[in-house]
Amino acid sequence: MIPLFVTVAVLLVVFGGLLAAADASLSVLSRADLLEIAATSRARKSLTAIAADVGAHVNAVNFTRVVAETTAAVLVTLAFAYAFTQWWWALLASAFIMTVASFVLVGSSPRSFGRVHARAVVRASAGTVHAIRLFLGPVAAALVAIGNRVTPGRTATFSSEEQLLSMVDEATELEVLEEDDRELIHSIFEFSDTVVREVMIPRTDMVTIDSDESIGAAMGLFLSRGVSRVPVIGVDVDEVIGVLYLRDVARLSYERPKGLDKVTLESLVRPAQFIPESKKADDTLRQMQLESNHLAMVVDEYGGIAGLVTLEDLIEELVGDISDEYDHEVIEIEHLGDGRYRVSARLPVDELGELFEIDLDDDDVDSVGGLITKALGRLPLPGSVAT
Repeated sequence: MIPLFVTVAVLLVVFGGLLAAADASLSVLSRADLLEIAATSRARKSLTAIAADVGAHVNAVNFTRVVAETTAAVLVTLAFAYAFTQWWWALLASAFIMTVASFVLVGSSPRSFGRVHARAVVRASAGTVHAIRLFLGPVAAALVAIGNRVTPGRTATFSSEEQLLSMVDEATELEVLEEDDRELIHSIFEFSDTVVREVMIPRTDMVTIDSDESIGAAMGLFLSRGVSRVPVIGVDVDEVIGVLYLRDVARLSYERPKGLDKVTLESLVRPAQFIPESKKADDTLRQMQLESNHLAMVVDEYGGIAGLVTLEDLIEELVGDISDEYDHEVIEIEHLGDGRYRVSARLPVDELGELFEIDLDDDDVDSVGGLITKALGRLPLPGSVAT
């Protein structure tokens, strides 16, 4: 009986190692990678099925691996129980051997091999993995569901957003990713939580033109401010008649048709798009892309104009500042030495917190100017101090 127990235990350990390698290979390959491998593999159906539900296949593989290791441990214990007269020697020997076997032959080496040769391992094990999913998938799914009930707050087997971002930070520290790549990934996740109010050009900084101004005045404004679109207003900023485009004014200035002096800006404007300041930035970006619109007026909860947002503002929130020869560079952070900084009142509060490595999240304000005004309880004057 002893040779039979040992032989079966060895086979189960080897099988567990193969499953560990398959699990590791699936963890480093994306769904697109699996479909690419399937296109040139004999196990096309199995690989396509795995790509359709990777999580279920991984759960089934892990369940089978645990069963194989546990069964091997029991068989080794029985073999030593026949070999030793004292039961505690059998327990010690089997515990030592199975610990080494589980760590080296199932845990460490196969997983390293699976990560390094992921494509080859997946191609070779696809049929076995899919077969295990078909036969034992429901059992594994039931155990995962029980585990989710036992563990409060755990609703899925996948990593959370915080865990993923933590992995990105760790990869940057290990120089696997560049710092620019890390910032871009963080920006993508933060973008879904950003509202238009946080990225818009505020009302006080808007460039506008009155509807009764001439074509020449409009052309001069475009050239002096380096913009390509300007809101046209009536009696005040809250009365936005439409948006004036540089190309329309430039075309008239070049063609100089008869009666040019009598042409009004109101006759040249295009309809303005209005969006609430609480609208999500990612939804606004998609809407502006679909409508081929580059500028939208931002409206506050009382119906007044809070500012405007451009397509460039939204894209810069993802990829950082985009400057051209017409942009006027504004230094938002200036290092004065001795731990002192001069910052723009428009600097976001979270960026000021990152500068001093402190938490300055405040739901009531978005900018440094708003934070200081809130702390003082009044508009700040030169020399004002807030603590």
